[in-house]
Amino acid sequence: MKFAVTSQGLELTSLVDPRFGRAKYFLVVDTETEETYAVDNTMNLNASQGAGIQAGKKVLDLGAQTVITGHMGPKAFATLQSGGVRIFTGASGTVANAIEQFEAGDLNLAHAATTEGHWT
Repeated sequence: MKFAVTSQGLELTSLVDPRFGRAKYFLVVDTETEETYAVDNTMNLNASQGAGIQAGKKVLDLGAQTVITGHMGPKAFATLQSGGVRIFTGASGTVANAIEQFEAGDLNLAHAATTEGHWT
């Protein structure tokens, strides 16, 4: 399985970015290959609009089946949902902590956006 975690840095020890669309990076973890790599999302960091949609498209292009984040806006949620991506919210701490929270079943499977759009 491949999943993307919103991150403020390039490593598993980096803090989870609580924002999806305006996250600085996505840390992609592939459980089949055990590969972990960072994908830059700074182009959306200061976008005046459309950050969630563009970030969602980026995650879909990466082939992630699951997203782990703090919060998710409505446009990003709709974009990911249309691609069949499962969204887990409520992640905090480091990316490694968020993965542990996910594996332990401690994160919320989102059925709707958790925040309004344009959250900076």
